[in-house]
Amino acid sequence: MSENEQKPDVEAAVSLPARLKKTIVMVGMMGAGKTAVGRALAARLNVPFLDSDHEIEAAANLTIPEIFARDGVAYFRQKERQVISRLLSEQCGVLSTGGGAFLSGENRGIIKANGVSLWLQADLEVTWNRVKHRNTRPLLQTQNPRETLSALYEARVPMYAKADLHVPSDGQISIEGMVDRALQALKARPDVLEWT
Repeated sequence: MSENEQKPDVEAAVSLPARLKKTIVMVGMMGAGKTAVGRALAARLNVPFLDSDHEIEAAANLTIPEIFARDGVAYFRQKERQVISRLLSEQCGVLSTGGGAFLSGENRGIIKANGVSLWLQADLEVTWNRVKHRNTRPLLQTQNPRETLSALYEARVPMYAKADLHVPSDGQISIEGMVDRALQALKARPDVLEWT
């Protein structure tokens, strides 16, 4: 490809939104791509990228599986709510949340009041293909992790459907392509992004 053919892409990148007015909160199943897409979206918008799970681990000086094992799910969910609330009040950026965060009505309320929720809508097979070889998912440490994931998926999808924006993630498109889809969805929200 010649330099002239590449130039429109560079110009398109320059014409991205000038200002992010609210935090974009990535929600969805484990393996949906919230961290990867969120990080790339933040880079494209030139805003901070935040990860609620990472913040919880840093505060506890433990991994998520260690917190689950030592303190239980209820304790983790309490800390998760506190961290999400703090991150949304501190700065504007892109926030990736854990797969269970959006299930809480309180979390959904905090997110609605302080940001915009963006659901990466990946189907069960896409998420399974991404998580099946990892042992870092405490909820999948069961006799039949595929069946467990399926049950979680069925229970959680109706909650994720309450998100402000839905972006399909078919597992075929690149991370940058997913960022393009997210930005397209965000065009319907001038209260979130000020476009130039």
